[in-house]
Amino acid sequence: MNDSEDDTGPVLRTTDVARESGYSVQQVRDLERLGVIPPAARSANGYRSYTPIHVHALRGYRALAEAVGPVNARVTMSAFRSQSIAERVSAIDAAHASLARERAEALRAGQAIMAISGEPEALERDPDRDAMTITELAGALGVRTSTLRFWEQEGLVRPDRVTSLRARRYEVPAIRAARIVVALRNAGTGIPAVRELLVALESFDDADGTARVLRQRLDRIATRSLALVDAGSDLAAVIRLHDGPTRPETIG
Repeated sequence: MNDSEDDTGPVLRTTDVARESGYSVQQVRDLERLGVIPPAARSANGYRSYTPIHVHALRGYRALAEAVGPVNARVTMSAFRSQSIAERVSAIDAAHASLARERAEALRAGQAIMAISGEPEALERDPDRDAMTITELAGALGVRTSTLRFWEQEGLVRPDRVTSLRARRYEVPAIRAARIVVALRNAGTGIPAVRELLVALESFDDADGTARVLRQRLDRIATRSLALVDAGSDLAAVIRLHDGPTRPETIG
């Protein structure tokens, strides 16, 4: 082994790592400071020395951030160095399982939304007869009145009229929006995602438009799943370079 190599491969300069990972030199240093990659070795003159582990870790982080978000990706990568092989693999498995649950939730929510959106509109509507008070709507949906007030604060469901006594009144469009929120929340959808879907659905008043919005949501989940597959390849390389070839453990 010569001075340009160590036991994990060739020694790389910061510019080499930046070029191979797709990050800038400053980003490489920042991500090292944040614990995303292991600390670089320092030469006598203070220059950083990296290895292929750092390149794979940065590539893995980039893809992982797309899959699970940058904050979760940083937490995962920071913990990676101190974990056992089983714990590292378990973390990757958990990310796959989380996306699978999110996809299943999106499918369940989509089925409920399509059923609600596909209901025929009444030819003649009597606003006074069809409207509900907050107590009536809460009872019909099986939620608390405080939940409806919270959804109102979050901009998810808006009463059509508030009387001088501040009594909320929900007409058919607001009732339908509330039913969609219930379907999404029951499917495990978070408030920010519910808000995003409602805004998108407001742009369409037909089943085709609704279906398109739901397909786009599933496509985004699929893109994140593919990014997680990409991350897995580089993270596996990090594990192998750090720990060497894995062998089955002997029990007993």
